[in-house]
Parts: sequence; C-alpha cells; structure tokens
Amino acid sequence: MCIECPAALATDPRAAFPTFVRHHQDLVYGLARRWTRDAADAEDVAQDSFLRAWRAIERYPPERIRELHTRGWLARIVRNVAHNRARDAAPAHATLEDAPEPVDPEARTPVATLMRRESARTWAARLAQLPDRQRIAVELRHVHGLSYAEMTEALERPVNTIKSDVHRGIRTLRASMEAADDLELEVAR
Repeated sequence: MCIECPAALATDPRAAFPTFVRHHQDLVYGLARRWTRDAADAEDVAQDSFLRAWRAIERYPPERIRELHTRGWLARIVRNVAHNRARDAAPAHATLEDAPEPVDPEARTPVATLMRRESARTWAARLAQLPDRQRIAVELRHVHGLSYAEMTEALERPVNTIKSDVHRGIRTLRASMEAADDLELEVAR
C-alpha cells in the first residue's frame, strides 16, 4: 500500500503524479490485462485509467486526496474503464498463462514450463467456472493482492459481502481441486 502518494499528491499533484504512476503501474496494468482481451487493450485501459485518475485528482480538494486509498480507488477506475470498453464486446479475461516467466534457470526447463502452463490452464478453468462476483473477488484478493478495504472501494460493495464472495469462491475452488484429486486416484487404481 502506498502511504506517501496521497500526501504528495495533495501537496503538489503535478510533481507527484509521475511517482504515483510508477508506484501503481504494475497493479493497473495487471488488472487491465485481467479484464481485457489482449496486451494492447490492457495498455489502452491502463493509460485511460491513469488519465481518469489525473483528471479526478485535479478536481479533488487536498483533504480528499490525502484520504485516498489509492489501490482500491485505482482498481475501481480500471474496472470501470475496462467495463465501459467491453460493453459492446463479449467479455474476455487474460489467462494465468500470461504471467511472466520465472528468473530461476531450473524453472525454465521444458518440463517445468509445460507443468507451469498446464497448472495455469487448470486454475484458469477453475476460476472461470466461478460466478463473476466470486471470481472477481478471488482474483483481486489472491491474484492482485488487494486488501479487503481496497476491494471495498474497487467493487463498491460492503466488506462482509466481499469477504463472503472470496470465501465462497475459495471453497468452490478447493472442492474442485479435491474432486480432481479424487478422480486422479480413481483412474490410478
């Protein structure tokens, strides 16, 4: 969580905004990538999101800027931008396979790469089976690492509702994983 950004933005928005972008660019692009069709769309959504954030900061009084929970606020902006762009298109999400390759040379072997990609496909399929509310809540919490307070701001829902969605989503994923394990044991016998 970026504690310095709101204070710096409230004091001198024009000077602090580039640092604000650097601190949050990975989060914004990651969320945009998750909620768009491809990398180019994600870049557009990320740029539009920062542009909207800048326009909002220009209008906000310093007191409001100081109280911003920047990650949740930005997540809501990204969600809204992506949603607005996707209104006329079929919904699509980035796959877990798009995660960066590991730096460890042993993790780059063909077998390790194949296993990682297969695992990513399996988890992506499991996530895709969740109802949208649960899927989005699980992704924000466990893929993007947002706190519940940030998620409350991003999703504009009460914290207990979000906790419930995350809990139910995890429970469903766990049951799916256990069912797959049971099936593997049956096949192995």
